[in-house]
Amino acid sequence: MNKYIVELLGTFFLVLTIGLTVVGGGAGVIPPLAIGAGLMVMVFAGGHVSGAHYNPAVTLAVWMRGRCETKDVVPYIGSQVIGAALAAGAVRYLRAGVAISPMTPATGPALVAELLFTFALAWVVLNVATAKGTAGNSFYGLAIGMTVMTGAFAVGDISGAVFNPSVAIGISLLGLSSWSNIWIYLVANFVGGAAAALVFKAVHPADV
Repeated sequence: MNKYIVELLGTFFLVLTIGLTVVGGGAGVIPPLAIGAGLMVMVFAGGHVSGAHYNPAVTLAVWMRGRCETKDVVPYIGSQVIGAALAAGAVRYLRAGVAISPMTPATGPALVAELLFTFALAWVVLNVATAKGTAGNSFYGLAIGMTVMTGAFAVGDISGAVFNPSVAIGISLLGLSSWSNIWIYLVANFVGGAAAALVFKAVHPADV
């Protein structure tokens, strides 16, 4: 149960940070920096308990890689979605009255951008948090947070830089993205996570 609580809390604070920095918050470099830093500290806080996935696509990748038990997959994803939904409610309360305009991404570019950077995120997680060669390192949280920050700077204006199905649900609940767009994120994020796991296993065949 502790693992699931950690996954809920980490996802909650990730989506809360996204919501508060985007809805009526800072502009320019502020959201990517805050989101990357927020994810970093939550990974450091919860990594030793749950692995600090905070992302269904990462859970899929870690499961495919063999470092997440099958019995934990659905509870992990459920905890992440609940955390995202609770965060969306908190943002709506804290930013009550602030006008929200949903983004309108171009489908093709958004799909490609989300797939590429979800792949990058899952690839980094697998290599810094599950590989034998980096076992016991002290930098995994920074690497993961910086990957999300980099993606936010690179493709934030193309896709919204979601890279996470639970975040996709959170921003849809907030009205930052139309529900009609959610399939873009679900498809691209899960495919990106699965692809990262397959490539990791091909590159590290003996790392089991």
